[in-house]
Amino acid sequence: MKPNRTGSQAKPNRLVNETSTYLLQHAYNPVDWFAWGPEALTKARQEDKPILLSIGYAACHWCHVMEHESFEDEATAKMMNENFVNIKVDREERTDLDEIYMKAVQMMTGHGGWPMTVFLTPELKPFFGGTYFPPQDRHGLPGFKKLLMGLTEAWNTQREDILKSSEELTGHMRLMDEIAKPEIEPELNFNHIELGTDKLLKIFDHLWGGFGNAPKFPHTFSLSLAMRYAAPNGKGRSTRKEECLEVVHTSLDKMAYGGIHDQIGGGFARYSVDRMWLVPHFEKMLYDNALLCKTYLDGYLLTGRTYWADVARGILDFVLRELTTEDGGFYSSLDADSEGEEGKFYVWDQDEVKDVLGTDAEWFNEVFGVSTHGNFEHGKSVLHLAKSPEELAQKYNMNETEFFDKVRTSSKKLYDAREKRIRPGRDEKVLTSWDSLMITAFIEGYRVLKEPKYLDAALRATNFIFDNLMTDGRLLRTWGQGKAKLNGYLDDYSYFIQTLLDLAEVDTNPKWLKEAERLAGIMLEQFWDTKDGGLFYTSVDHEELVTRPKSHYDGAIPSGSSVAVFALLRLAKLTGNKKYEQRGLELLKLYIPFMARVPDQFSNFLCAIDFYMAKETEIACLFPSKADTKDEPLLFHVYSHYLPNKVVLCSDEGSINPSPLLEGRLTIESKPTAYICSNYTCDAPVTELTQLDDRLKALASAPA
Repeated sequence: MKPNRTGSQAKPNRLVNETSTYLLQHAYNPVDWFAWGPEALTKARQEDKPILLSIGYAACHWCHVMEHESFEDEATAKMMNENFVNIKVDREERTDLDEIYMKAVQMMTGHGGWPMTVFLTPELKPFFGGTYFPPQDRHGLPGFKKLLMGLTEAWNTQREDILKSSEELTGHMRLMDEIAKPEIEPELNFNHIELGTDKLLKIFDHLWGGFGNAPKFPHTFSLSLAMRYAAPNGKGRSTRKEECLEVVHTSLDKMAYGGIHDQIGGGFARYSVDRMWLVPHFEKMLYDNALLCKTYLDGYLLTGRTYWADVARGILDFVLRELTTEDGGFYSSLDADSEGEEGKFYVWDQDEVKDVLGTDAEWFNEVFGVSTHGNFEHGKSVLHLAKSPEELAQKYNMNETEFFDKVRTSSKKLYDAREKRIRPGRDEKVLTSWDSLMITAFIEGYRVLKEPKYLDAALRATNFIFDNLMTDGRLLRTWGQGKAKLNGYLDDYSYFIQTLLDLAEVDTNPKWLKEAERLAGIMLEQFWDTKDGGLFYTSVDHEELVTRPKSHYDGAIPSGSSVAVFALLRLAKLTGNKKYEQRGLELLKLYIPFMARVPDQFSNFLCAIDFYMAKETEIACLFPSKADTKDEPLLFHVYSHYLPNKVVLCSDEGSINPSPLLEGRLTIESKPTAYICSNYTCDAPVTELTQLDDRLKALASAPA
């Protein structure tokens, strides 16, 4: 029992036994909620009742609003309980259901979002849907109780029409998941990248960075594509290189200056509600921070802008501090809300800053835009930099070191004061796919920032997945409340395989490559579409749903398919097994017709084409037996240049590693040794760091 909003004691419903933070948030609603499963689906069929499917996630602001307005309301709950079988789903746990029914909502309404509310027949076919519904008619949306009444009446009196329309809608949903092989096999060439880049440049915001207008999302894969194009050894035309470099500089700077970036705590919110990156939707998602960290580190390698390296370091330290489990896994997100208000934890007014900083408050308020009237609700301000750190340092007659030292000192005081506020809620579930993205970011942080603690974090999190999210050699999707469950989806496999290959690039343990190859075999066996090609999102032994979705698009996170391409092509190079390359190329060719048409939705695929088409650089790093490589200068030198298409493998002489890249390779005079190769043909081995640096610099700067 716990108090509800009226102060009376609320009884728990079935969700009290779930592990998802989001489902547990609804465990004391008066709604007779079910989790998705046989009990609910059987009840709907036996009682001939429609299903009310509500999908959301723990950090979702409007999900909380709809809960307070409708799901905690006794009268609304009574209507739901009498007329529907009510199922609550965490979209981050059951991304298959979210993927399927989001298509239906988008087809019915022209848009999507969360909370998602879908009404299904007992056969799971959708017949009505939307996102947030207010308690009363508002802004053109029907009140939720009125909607429930209307749908109940329609179910009882117009059943035949509902069943017919649900059948037609389901048929269209199935067509959306089909993707036929092109009649003529397309060629892989740089024209696809060029056409896609041209289209991205047309929607680039030259003033504020990013793509399109508000609301604005980071689109990290599009930025990665621009970096590949802008690199001296990239394949872009010279004019396009300059434009792509502008994309990178403007976007990474403006995002870092904006309120979407937590200026005193590190990390990024999910998106900005405006064009200028000023006011964020304050929820912080693990995947955004993982992808942005890697993007900022790549930007630093490409341009040498140290500010971006500091931004990335801030992300990693934020995750270590606020999103890491006791056993080394990573939690999923932080809420946008605290004390019932969005952003309350993060915003400031001038008096609050003065109470903490005293005489330095005026300077800090000017630097970070804390104004008299505020730029947010209730006269509060979202912290942001109105100008670049370089310009601000000059304005206050400081050098950059002095400026950043003062910022850090003031920020630490404000951070400590902020920690005394009531914190936003935290979604304490662990997802294999999202953790894999974060592990990759920590590996990148280790090799670029030369911080061994980041490799330690990556290794702990990897072992967390092996220990807690794997059973009988197969991956599970989610862990929470000490329990793991649900078969892994395509992104769980492809992301984790990619992570293991990243680990093999910095750690000599042969386990990483062996496990990557084993899991790739399972992925191809369980997810490959033997009829039309490509990869399904669910495994062959997954429960039967109204359609079997595929993972097509690069959105807020990369599609499972595009990451699988990268993983398979890298595996082919590391193992010499052409089967992986064949499957990777089949995937690429399947999606080529879509890449130039909507490049922002296929940017990671376009990066994969660049990876395949570029001149291959393979690097074998050999170390003496049992050598501690964690702080190894040779390894750091290998990663000191922007070479996104290189393949690296580390080993020590005491390990058995069957990769052809290591065949016949030995250390020279028992010193750490690097072999720089192309198609397994290698230059003379290198032990001297200056010589290694010269060779890598030549590769990074060589014109295409």
